[in-house]
Amino acid sequence: MIATPDRTPLPRAFFDRPVLEVAPDLLGRVVLRTTPDGPIALRLTEVEAYDGPNDPGSHAYRGPTARNGVMFGPPGHVYVYFTYGMWHCMNLVCGPEGRASGVLLRAGEIVEGAELARKRRASARNDRELAKGPARLATALDVDRSLDGVDACATGDQPLTVLEGAPVDPALVRSGPRTGVAGEGGVHPWRFWVADDPTVSPYRAHAPRRRRS
Repeated sequence: MIATPDRTPLPRAFFDRPVLEVAPDLLGRVVLRTTPDGPIALRLTEVEAYDGPNDPGSHAYRGPTARNGVMFGPPGHVYVYFTYGMWHCMNLVCGPEGRASGVLLRAGEIVEGAELARKRRASARNDRELAKGPARLATALDVDRSLDGVDACATGDQPLTVLEGAPVDPALVRSGPRTGVAGEGGVHPWRFWVADDPTVSPYRAHAPRRRRS
């Protein structure tokens, strides 16, 4: 069973707020992924906010594309992107429709279905590393582009839902620069995490990719 007192899905109104309000409030909430092999649930311990047209670090900064279209839709939907030709990452759309802000889910604790997550993350040295980082989180939860656009607030038989969970005490929430974000977007303290939680990923500043000579 999920180690949280509340399995109720978060309402759409939760996500229909400014992204900098939603992001820290997501800590302690539970992402429930339903797979053919069984459910996997994760308690969120680290997230990053991306503020659309006000944020050079956001995929939506320059407007809608085929890749980021979900971000311009209703709040509470899942935006999944593929990066570096090998990894998926998952975001939750926030704010009013057309605003294109979202929260990247960076890390969490697997609280149900750990045996399924371990099969997907066989390289993890322990359970703390199963979802320690955005690509690892998506891999552990069996998330790929097929979930792009899924309504995380819907009830009933859904592949992915975000539950009320147990919100983290604000005194335990920390913030700092986002990981690996370059340029003007790199200065924003829009990464939020649970203090001293062992599942939180290490901070890494942006490192320019070297071109092959």
